[in-house]
Amino acid sequence: MSTSRTLVLGIGNTLLTDEGVGVHVITLLKQRYPRLEEVTFLDGGTLSFSLAGDLAEHQRLIVVDAAHTGSEPGTVVCYEGEEMDHYLRGNRKSVHEVGLSDLLDIAKLSDHYPGQRALVGIEPSSMDWGEMVSEPVAQSLALAADAVMALITRWSRLG
Repeated sequence: MSTSRTLVLGIGNTLLTDEGVGVHVITLLKQRYPRLEEVTFLDGGTLSFSLAGDLAEHQRLIVVDAAHTGSEPGTVVCYEGEEMDHYLRGNRKSVHEVGLSDLLDIAKLSDHYPGQRALVGIEPSSMDWGEMVSEPVAQSLALAADAVMALITRWSRLG
């Protein structure tokens, strides 16, 4: 087990505007908290099964991604525990639902499924080609980073 208890995994494709939101939030968190004890900030890109090893080395997981919830663009949501599982299984899917679900299934099968887990998502406005996020999403990056840090703080108090 790694000395890092929490993995914060940002996923997305930064060539598709708001689709890359998870990676942008991870970049912001790394800038703000370059040496945060017991936390690993990881740019997971567009996901791959190679991330299963990173997941297995941590006790807790926070995924940051674009999330289609039907809300206004830029809305930040947080689904924790079974609520996250339900979101991933439901009709309203994350952009990477198949890949993220597959990664979590591997974690279950290898007995590394995180008991504490959450998805922090931002409702996208645009998924077109482009390296910059839309204005509503850009205004929400710091809010999503704050939501991640609030989870880390609360979980660390729980032990």
